[in-house]
Amino acid sequence: MGIMVDGVWRSDTWVRDNEGHFQRDPTTFHHQVVDEPGARFTPEAGRYHLYVSYACPWAHRTLIARALLGLEEVIDVSVVHPHMLEGGWSFETDFAATTGDRLHGKDFLREIYLLADPDYSGRVTVPVLWDTKENTIVNNESREIIRMFSTVFAPLGTANLDLAPEALRGVIDERIDAIYEPVNNGVYLCGFATTQEAYEEALGELFDALGHWEKYLGEHRYLVGDTFSEADLCMFTTLLRFDPVYYGHFKCNLNHVYELPNLWNYLLELYQMPGVAQTCHIDHIQQHYYYSHDMINPTRVVPKGPALNHLAAHDRDRLVGELAKRG
Repeated sequence: MGIMVDGVWRSDTWVRDNEGHFQRDPTTFHHQVVDEPGARFTPEAGRYHLYVSYACPWAHRTLIARALLGLEEVIDVSVVHPHMLEGGWSFETDFAATTGDRLHGKDFLREIYLLADPDYSGRVTVPVLWDTKENTIVNNESREIIRMFSTVFAPLGTANLDLAPEALRGVIDERIDAIYEPVNNGVYLCGFATTQEAYEEALGELFDALGHWEKYLGEHRYLVGDTFSEADLCMFTTLLRFDPVYYGHFKCNLNHVYELPNLWNYLLELYQMPGVAQTCHIDHIQQHYYYSHDMINPTRVVPKGPALNHLAAHDRDRLVGELAKRG
């Protein structure tokens, strides 16, 4: 994973502290699209472009929100190559479902960051929401992008769906906060740990959290009780990658998700929601992690398994739940 320093690319590895704990750098672009007169960034169909990786769980959140809200014709997408090597995310097109840079024709995602800021310092990550009117990056924080999709962009879409009902936003944010460190980031804390102590600490916190949500989802349809929300998207993208990648590659191997019946059936229900499966590319996911992380997998051999049936019947209908509609 490289980094930009004053506009110059450096091939560095992930940052860790002195005890071997992985440390994630914060995102850097936090502009907001708002539906207000005179605002710099306002919601308009065709104005914005989304750069994503099918492999990345953070980018995947935005793709699911875009699909569920019917925003495919409103916000166009460029998909990077799954292999993130010394040059970072690239726009090579020799892998199925990659698109190249459909907006600028660049070779690497870092060049998009330099278009926004020639002196940029920081990580080059996906997702990226680009504004074609101002010719800059609006935002590269997935949580903020999905909230913008759920609110100011949603009226431009074709679906009458509310992923962040105003009355529930406080609870939704609490749930996203609750799963972020031990689960979403927790798998990385396990996988990128460089000491036994750091790994075991992260592993314990990860499976304590999974145990909590396994119990919770035995009694509630979704993470915010009976209402499907952004919080579920944030949990889903980690669960989808767990058995194909995190269990083996990141050593998160106390249990598979398919051995946890409530989490597994919850995963199946979300995968089978209209529009979600089309955003899920297990081939990109496995290729990215196993091939890109040669410090963990130096042979770069990519496994073929496990064989999972995400279209299997689930039992979530036994619980009360609904999709909130926009008023």
